[in-house]
Amino acid sequence: MLSLAVIAYCRDTAYMGVVKKYQDPKGGLNAAGRAHFKSTTGANLKPPAPNPKTKADAGRRKSFCARMSGMKAKLTSAKTANDPNSRINKSLRAWNCN
Repeated sequence: MLSLAVIAYCRDTAYMGVVKKYQDPKGGLNAAGRAHFKSTTGANLKPPAPNPKTKADAGRRKSFCARMSGMKAKLTSAKTANDPNSRINKSLRAWNCN
């Protein structure tokens, strides 16, 4: 069960979308956006790993691509899925997902 404080926080800030100044024009979050989410939610977000150098980054990239490709297929409209400037397509490109 969610506490009233968590519900109020979600209603007021977190789930209203990402502010433009925190969005990377190429997709995903910029460094300021990752820092903002770390300070507000405690999340430890890392930058995209389109060309992973470590085995951990390769696994992270594989997991991200599988998860976001599934979301694109099931949770977006045909218009959004085919729009090259949609946030989901920009993110998939930033991670070098085919």
